[in-house]
Amino acid sequence: MVLSSGGARGLAHVGVIEELEKRGYHISEIAGCSAGALVGGMYAAGKMEEFKDWICHLDRLDVFSLMDFTFSSRGFIKGEKVFNALKKVVEDCNIEDFDIPFYCNAVDYINGKEIIFREGSLYDVIRASGSIPTVFQPARFNRHELIDGGVLNPVPLSLLQKTEENMIVVVGLNAGDSELVISPKKDATGKSYISMPTWVTDYRTKMRQYFPEQIKEEKPASLSSISLMTRSFDLLQDRFSALLIEKFQVDVSIQVARNQAGTLEFHRAEELIEIGRVKAIQALDKWENDNLRTE
Repeated sequence: MVLSSGGARGLAHVGVIEELEKRGYHISEIAGCSAGALVGGMYAAGKMEEFKDWICHLDRLDVFSLMDFTFSSRGFIKGEKVFNALKKVVEDCNIEDFDIPFYCNAVDYINGKEIIFREGSLYDVIRASGSIPTVFQPARFNRHELIDGGVLNPVPLSLLQKTEENMIVVVGLNAGDSELVISPKKDATGKSYISMPTWVTDYRTKMRQYFPEQIKEEKPASLSSISLMTRSFDLLQDRFSALLIEKFQVDVSIQVARNQAGTLEFHRAEELIEIGRVKAIQALDKWENDNLRTE
């Protein structure tokens, strides 16, 4: 199984894994990048439930309080505070001790080489793999300064070691708008994410009778130089991700749209987990039906 980079959208990986388990699939190895390294590492460590319970109880203010902002030009978030908080929920451990083989990557921005982790501290490797350039400060590791593995290998299929004997499932988080889905309002158990007082919804319905909503024609927004540079990098990464998937013989490709959520919108955890479940159901249903027809 391969879990791509994608910031907060990485929480969709949780929903995908839960759907795979529900259908009786056994995950034999995981390769993750950035957010994929975080979720993949937690699952391989056998701590998915603890991680999910913790992150699903963070609201917008909680997420903001875990961001240790700095004025450094190397990144505006140090990245230490959130991992210190998470360590209180899930203790650090070595990834080589996991029952499920787990690998992730990072990039040495000095020499431009990809660094692959197959052993070492769980938090050291996921901190390095998720050091998003200009957002998180680079991670120091054995005299190296490392940034997000997604810079060179956002869909790390090359890290897998058992491709010939296993079904390969890839979860990408940087797809185009064609993969957008309507954000669910309830989880798989029927629990609502946002509870709004009845009088508010009744008032809105009544007021729409007198003041119908006007549909405004959207004008294309002009981008600043920084936004234009970021958008250009996103387009390059998206195309690179698609080429990586085309290069390998992938059995199931589950794609979540880049615009489904912002990089730091971790307060939408429950919603994003459910989006991952919805996308997994669609992809797995198609794959299973296709295989039934060929048998």
